[in-house]
Amino acid sequence: MQSKHYGVWPKNLPYSLPASPEAVYKNLVNSAKSSPSTVAIKFYGKELTFSDLYKEVQLIAGYLFQIANIRENDRVALYMQNSPQFVISYYAILAANAVIVPVNPMCKSAELAHVVNDSQSKAIIFGDELYNEIINANLKIKERQLLAATYSNYIGESADIEIPASVTIRSPTPTCSTWQTALELNLSAPDHNRRPDDWCIIPYSSGTTGQPKGCLHTHKSVNATIFAYPRWVGVKNGSQVLATLPLCHVTGMQHSMNLPILTASTIHLMTRWNAQAAAQIFENEKVQHWRSITTTMIDFLTLKNIEKYDLSSLEAIGGGGAQMPQSVAERMEKLIGLDYIEAYGLTETMAPIHINPVDLPRKQCLGIPIFEVDTRIIEPQSSKELGPNQIGEIVTNAPQVFDGYWQNKEATRKAFVSINDKDFFKTGDIGYYDEDGYFYFIDRLKRMINVSGLKVWPAEVEAILHSHPAILEACVVGDPDPRTGERVRAVVVLADPEEVLREDTFIDWCGQNMANYKIPRNLEIRKELPRGTAGKVLWRNL
Repeated sequence: MQSKHYGVWPKNLPYSLPASPEAVYKNLVNSAKSSPSTVAIKFYGKELTFSDLYKEVQLIAGYLFQIANIRENDRVALYMQNSPQFVISYYAILAANAVIVPVNPMCKSAELAHVVNDSQSKAIIFGDELYNEIINANLKIKERQLLAATYSNYIGESADIEIPASVTIRSPTPTCSTWQTALELNLSAPDHNRRPDDWCIIPYSSGTTGQPKGCLHTHKSVNATIFAYPRWVGVKNGSQVLATLPLCHVTGMQHSMNLPILTASTIHLMTRWNAQAAAQIFENEKVQHWRSITTTMIDFLTLKNIEKYDLSSLEAIGGGGAQMPQSVAERMEKLIGLDYIEAYGLTETMAPIHINPVDLPRKQCLGIPIFEVDTRIIEPQSSKELGPNQIGEIVTNAPQVFDGYWQNKEATRKAFVSINDKDFFKTGDIGYYDEDGYFYFIDRLKRMINVSGLKVWPAEVEAILHSHPAILEACVVGDPDPRTGERVRAVVVLADPEEVLREDTFIDWCGQNMANYKIPRNLEIRKELPRGTAGKVLWRNL
């Protein structure tokens, strides 16, 4: 294992942590026993204690087991915005001994269909505003295996911050089981029997074929991050944590949901990012911990009269997904008095494998490998290991690395490389480490576009664009964006050169067929696409 970073290792922290002997669900059970009256979730004026949370988890697990017929290792899709029901569903699926398949609520029917069909999910728990997407996906799932939740049922009577329309709106009641009905049935959950090496969750990550691939994680790999986070960033039991990142994404899921549940801390949960609402929560609730992305931090710092809010309770802030610009980091440090602690991880590693040392952070840096993480740099073609300040592909061996891609042995085989009889996951990212063991990101080996920390695979977007009636060919590339890190650009050839394709109508069409972060923000029309001698489109030229 590399040890250069031990010279900057956080004081009073061990180099390794013992693996949890229990499944992820037991983290909630333990907190509900030790801190039953502690508020687990605050959601627009509504409070749920750990006792409340545990009881509702048990009831939804009972519904899944007795009505939806969910059994051990069955996959259950979770298709929902940030809400108390998301947290309850997550742990209810685990309580039912099943496997979570999180689906980004921005995904449209075609994207949903791929994830549900590929994972062979047996049931879907969803926000009721997404019912039409489920119907349009033509899924072979029975009505009793669909469970619709209404976010507004969990709004408090005296919310003192602005409530987003996506929470207050009431969609027409779907013709399937509803959340309230499931609770009122008062059904008992099955005995929980999951162990660390059992399947836990299958988040989807884009791969080289252009179709998202499921990353199979065990309770052991998920817990590796959950237990590492609080030790590294200093989250004490009973802390106040602001959750603004999407819980369907591994960073928000691990830091802003699973970490506070482990530590019996309070989750201040936001469905939609709102800079002023966040500032009010910081001031009113004395929030101590917040992980964000560059986009939200820029919005927060440009909030009118931000200096008037009391942010003194904050103890740690940070994030990942895209490098924090130097100017933004400096302004934030001046305003809040804290370093922005950058981290590095992937869906395949269930969030961070690297975090900057809290007492010795560096800007625009991936940090150092955390507990028991062995990260190397290799030459991409030969797989030869490289030394300090030599640029190559980042590869890692860590307890939080996934077991492989769901039902895709060939992709799994290609994703790993052996170094001295030790398997390393090939991240597809290009970078280097310095003499002190800090790692830095340079570029992507794979053709991935990173929009506000969300990864966009061009081939997937191109496949959708090719269904547009006016488009003959399409090539998707990423352009630099000062706010989101990158934005998507579509370069297309029209089927009829005389036809006019307006950018605004094109973007509207994209909005109906793909998640918002995947939508090309710029349209470029060409007579032809540049090609090499083999006929392949030279996307790098664009």
